Amino acid sequence: MQRWTLDINSPDWQSDPEAEAVCAALLTGELVAVPTETVYGLAADATNPTACARIFAAKGRPQFNPLISHVPTLEGAREHGRFDDRALALADAFWPGPLTLVVPKRTSSAICDLATAGLETVALRVPDGAVMRFLSARTGRPLAAPSANRSGRISPTRAADVISDLGEALSFVIDAGPCAVGIESTIVGLTDATPRLLRPGGIAREDIEKVLGTDLKSPAADAQPDAPAAPGMLLSHYAPNARLLLNAQQAAPEDGLLSFGPSPLPGAQQARVEVNLSASGDLTEAAANLFQAMRNLDSSGADTIRVQFIPSYGLGEAINDRLRRAAAPRD
Repeated sequence: MQRWTLDINSPDWQSDPEAEAVCAALLTGELVAVPTETVYGLAADATNPTACARIFAAKGRPQFNPLISHVPTLEGAREHGRFDDRALALADAFWPGPLTLVVPKRTSSAICDLATAGLETVALRVPDGAVMRFLSARTGRPLAAPSANRSGRISPTRAADVISDLGEALSFVIDAGPCAVGIESTIVGLTDATPRLLRPGGIAREDIEKVLGTDLKSPAADAQPDAPAAPGMLLSHYAPNARLLLNAQQAAPEDGLLSFGPSPLPGAQQARVEVNLSASGDLTEAAANLFQAMRNLDSSGADTIRVQFIPSYGLGEAINDRLRRAAAPRD
């Protein structure tokens, strides 16, 4: 594994020899950890079934769980998916950015069936992260890129997290520092007349509904847990090794404490370790800090992490979605 430490503010990073080496690795079916604005992604050529199989093997991810394909432009996305007026409006409003659209897949799309889990739909995103867009444009390939961690575990927002989880499986890790958004993209399903929020994420439900002019519905009632329409829909996900308890009323001396806001829980000073997602109660800051805070608490040795109440409006919906799945029973 090679680590490319990249200064994204440097005007000539795209001409770095490492950039060509990374593109060559992707074109030969290797795995590369790539920073985006959301989390670090485990990237591979989405048109290459062998490369996508390596993603599933490295993560220990079930192959019924589809992958998001990242492309550099809306025009590139339309080569693979059929975009109606709703999809075009959302793409115009939020791309590049932390929004994934699940749309009907074009029969002419080169994205392999393994990346779409054999579905007749495809999950597409134009990320705000310049590195992923550059790699897709330079290679001429859509890049499948789930979070670069073991399946079901805490998503990575720093290169060190990726190396700890998956280092041996990677050809390159591109280290561009911590991710700005800190949680995965919002996923909206537009495969029928009813727009659905398949996964809360880096763009708030309310902002999407404003563009659509209608409410986002929940996933279809007949959705199967072993055939998800999009990533991040499994019941247990984002899980630390420690047990997670939500909406704690007080801290406990041997437990970790995930706090939020300016009012500490009773007993907070006696907790084994405390991390406050945002002392000011800012949900955007809390989202950016969530996964690293969970990793820090998990590494403290605490058997239990107690989580203070976090409101569910705005990005709080995505934060609570991640925490509920992290707290769910595990196999």
